[in-house]
Amino acid sequence: MPDTDLTGRRVLAVVTNYGVEQDELVVPVRHLRDAGAQVDVAAVEDGPIQTLVGDKDPGESVDPDVVLSAVDASGYDLLLLPGGTINADSLRLQDDAPALVQAFTADGRPVAAICHGPWALVEAGVLGGKTLTSYPSLRTDVRNAGGEWVDRSVVSDDAGGWTLVTSRTPDDLDDFLAAVDAALTGSR
Repeated sequence: MPDTDLTGRRVLAVVTNYGVEQDELVVPVRHLRDAGAQVDVAAVEDGPIQTLVGDKDPGESVDPDVVLSAVDASGYDLLLLPGGTINADSLRLQDDAPALVQAFTADGRPVAAICHGPWALVEAGVLGGKTLTSYPSLRTDVRNAGGEWVDRSVVSDDAGGWTLVTSRTPDDLDDFLAAVDAALTGSR
């Protein structure tokens, strides 16, 4: 069990039904639930989420808790955006995903994104003045969206009245989860 008690905290993880990187969804969800948080996984469609390992090999199948279009963002303390190239590229094209990002940031609630997950932040237009990391192939997109890209295992940025936690890859999950815990405990 994690050292941090997240009882009473609510987290929304947003993904498509195919292509999310397995460990970027499954590991954070398990970690947060083990710490006492309520985590809802929202998918584009009401059906199993097929995760992938390394963007190519089938991973675990995960059942969503809610359909993305039915999500009420106001009840959540943190938005989690897992990566996976296919997932993140498809998710940013769903109007509901950038709208959720904008709702969280406008209310000053934290957002955590790993690997390709920051593509939804680029699409939402919320990166101006933020420092973040991601999978290296996103650095030009991040810079073009007004963010400063750095190569670190985790970056927490509180500029602009909301906390953004980002990491590069599943190799950074330990650092990412520690920063997500900190963002959640500081968000109340």
